[in-house]
Amino acid sequence: MEKLNHTAKAQVTEFILMGLTNRPGFKAPLFGIFLIIYLVTLMGNLGMIILTHLDSKLHTPMYFFLRHLSITDLGYSTVIGPKMMVNFIMKQNTISYTACAVQLTFFEIFIITELFILSAMAYDRYVAICKPLLYVIIMSEKVRWGLVLVPYLYSISVSLLLTVKLFTLSFCGSNIIRYFYCDCVPLISLLCSDTHELELIILIFSGCNLLSSLLIVLISYTFIFVTILRMKSKEGRAKAFSTCSSHLTVVVVFYGTLLFIYLQPKSSHTFDIDKMASVFYTLVIPMLNPLIYSLRNKEVKEALKRTFTHEFRIST
Repeated sequence: MEKLNHTAKAQVTEFILMGLTNRPGFKAPLFGIFLIIYLVTLMGNLGMIILTHLDSKLHTPMYFFLRHLSITDLGYSTVIGPKMMVNFIMKQNTISYTACAVQLTFFEIFIITELFILSAMAYDRYVAICKPLLYVIIMSEKVRWGLVLVPYLYSISVSLLLTVKLFTLSFCGSNIIRYFYCDCVPLISLLCSDTHELELIILIFSGCNLLSSLLIVLISYTFIFVTILRMKSKEGRAKAFSTCSSHLTVVVVFYGTLLFIYLQPKSSHTFDIDKMASVFYTLVIPMLNPLIYSLRNKEVKEALKRTFTHEFRIST
């Protein structure tokens, strides 16, 4: 039996990604829509990375974290988006065994890192509003880099563990992935090995990552709201709310989508529902994040004006 499993595994050299739809009439419009979404995502996040690096007034902890949020947004949307769009123009969208493992690895790295960067940003807002006099001391450069590097290192470790564990098991039968990218759940359904241990590992890590990062966000904002409500000045309360509004919007949208996926009753948990929700948090949210921070943030708008004015003076 073991020999048969290894033979079956050796025969799987590539997978077929089913994509979002099998209807030919929908493929061209969807390709156009997602191409626009990806280009906006690319320009928005690259612009935010460059702007927060070039403008000296944005060299603060909040924009340091925002830069890394843009890096993770750009990372996982790039891992998913271009390959997904191939499915709209090719009759059969295949991905090699190795490329599938690589896609899964990098997607998990960026998505796990984003969870903890959002929680680091919540902690940053907590310190800024609740402990303003100690803000510079608490959010020192070493602390900022620690709050970013630890999630990166942790996500790399978890991602490699899950990917190696999954791809060392035996695939058999169909090589058709009923999804638009290589993800754990659709890949597990193609395994002929015992998957109970793997499913338990994925459940533990997914639950811990989501709940621990969300808990940090909830605790931080609980203290923030208590502090804001105690403020006597209406202007002070308004200013405090405005410093949190962009991040809070991003958190609600991102975590809301993830909780919708993971907290569904098992009876209503289908690949079609998962696909729609996954499209939203892998492709739409990375496009929305830089827009939310640029449209709702006065400092970003002013930095954009300064940058464009400076570039115009140089060119003339």
